Amino acid sequence: MKIHLTSVFVDDQAKAERFYTEVLGFVKKHDVPVGEKDRWLTVVSPDEPDGTELLLEPAGHPAVKTFRDALVQEGIPLAQFAVDDVKAEYQRLHGLGVRFTQEPVEMGPVTTAVFDDNCGNLIQIATKPR
Repeated sequence: MKIHLTSVFVDDQAKAERFYTEVLGFVKKHDVPVGEKDRWLTVVSPDEPDGTELLLEPAGHPAVKTFRDALVQEGIPLAQFAVDDVKAEYQRLHGLGVRFTQEPVEMGPVTTAVFDDNCGNLIQIATKPR
């Protein structure tokens, strides 16, 4: 068994697509209309085009707002992405105007940082475990 797809709830799929592709550097994998306004919109790492997909899922269900608001209020990231160098990625993203809620912090063998994806979520980046 392996993880094939996971998701983040987003309040605006077009805005999320721009952020996750143009800012974070993911590439679009699937973009299929679902209903009148929603899409099955997934992105993947350019390094692993056949790897795990991230679904940019519409946050329309009423439970989503309560769940995401609680996580953000407590400073808890909804997802974590691995990067080779957290400090370098922090500098790159910060330079693009991304708002961080936690600057890089060393935590034993890993370094982490947390940013706001402008779509309702906090996302953590961490060094890849070695």
